[in-house]
Amino acid sequence: VLMTELAEGENAIQPLSRWAELVGAGRPTSRLSLDNIVDAAARIDPVFLNSPQYDCEPLSNELGTALTLKVDTVNPIRSFKGRGASYFMSKSMEAGVPQKGFACASAGNFGQALAYACRAHRIPLTVFAAESANPLKIMRMRALGAVVRLGGADFDGAKSLGREWSRGEDIPFIEDGREPWISEGAGTIGRELLSLDETFDAVLVPLGNGALLNGVARWIKAASPATEIIGVSAMGAPAMERSWRNGPGGAVVETSSADTIADGVAVRVPIPEAVGDMHGLVDDVVLVEDEVTKQAMALIQEHTGIVVEPSGGLGVAAILADPSRYAGRRIATILCGGNRAAVV
Repeated sequence: VLMTELAEGENAIQPLSRWAELVGAGRPTSRLSLDNIVDAAARIDPVFLNSPQYDCEPLSNELGTALTLKVDTVNPIRSFKGRGASYFMSKSMEAGVPQKGFACASAGNFGQALAYACRAHRIPLTVFAAESANPLKIMRMRALGAVVRLGGADFDGAKSLGREWSRGEDIPFIEDGREPWISEGAGTIGRELLSLDETFDAVLVPLGNGALLNGVARWIKAASPATEIIGVSAMGAPAMERSWRNGPGGAVVETSSADTIADGVAVRVPIPEAVGDMHGLVDDVVLVEDEVTKQAMALIQEHTGIVVEPSGGLGVAAILADPSRYAGRRIATILCGGNRAAVV
């Protein structure tokens, strides 16, 4: 039975040319632009683009699923963050960069990425990091030319100090997850994932402040709506997951602590804009225990030879934590960071 045979009324059947007017306009709007994701692919430093992507047979056999890995650790800063920082800097150069440069807070990877981009344009950068931050990441931020100020018990404490300092110094404070250009730069990963005409039942994306998840989800949900987008956070850092579950317009949930080995996703004070971006794009958010994340890191190293930091292995950890959900399905995940100072 054709749908046209069920149509009733003279306006029931409309030409395809009116689709955007009738359907597209009624869909939720997004802060993130598909056109900007395409634009980002033409502007981002090529050293961060077209990262390795392949079906990992040994891991697939181990996990009982058909698993594609997107390896975004093989670049000068060992993480995906270079994409968003590079696009942000390109767009900022057009708009005019303040003489005093920029400031940000970081657990380490975003700070490295912004330092790398700022150094290329001789722009000053001050990074605020927690006193407990990964020593390797602190060393690399300084080596890339950033002034690193340590303070606060955790990432969000450092962010609070950085925001206050920036106001006093009249320096723009850049927040990963709040700035659309950064998320759109990360969205190029989603574009690359689908560029080989591959289709996935689900894509598992580590979730910290939301730039990676929202950028990837924005592209994939537009190009492959049936693909399930699942964010993965640590059980000890559930603030983003709880905030998202409150639904559109719901309250952002802050937690008193973020206790996890996965420092890249240790968020206790979510960015409202990032939580808002998730609605309509993200199908689910799951939490995994640190012990499972450690198992995932070991499996990744054993079967691929790739060293990932805890946040980088969260997608594989999600499969380990709930194997029946993914059994026999075609899954993709992003190994998004490899800045591991020591065995965890």
